[in-house]
Amino acid sequence: MTLNEWGLILSLAAMAFGIRVLGLVAGNRVQQSRFAPLLGRLPGLIVISLVATSLANQPPQTWIAAAVALGTAALTNNVIWTMIVGVTAYAALSHAALL
Repeated sequence: MTLNEWGLILSLAAMAFGIRVLGLVAGNRVQQSRFAPLLGRLPGLIVISLVATSLANQPPQTWIAAAVALGTAALTNNVIWTMIVGVTAYAALSHAALL
């Protein structure tokens, strides 16, 4: 291999290592900042934002099925039951709308 190829390999390795070190440093600084309590809630906030944008332009039966799924989630705290009840509610409401 030529000197240019070795230089490229070494520079890419240095950049990959630098990215990892930067991630560790930034992660430690965020955990010590005033935003640290928000990190525990971030996955739920992301899911809520994805669901909200998905419901934005949907018909009423989708909103009703989402409300039924939300009620199931609040009562059971079980993801599987929430999905089953939500999909069943949507299927029933969609079928009723076709009649």
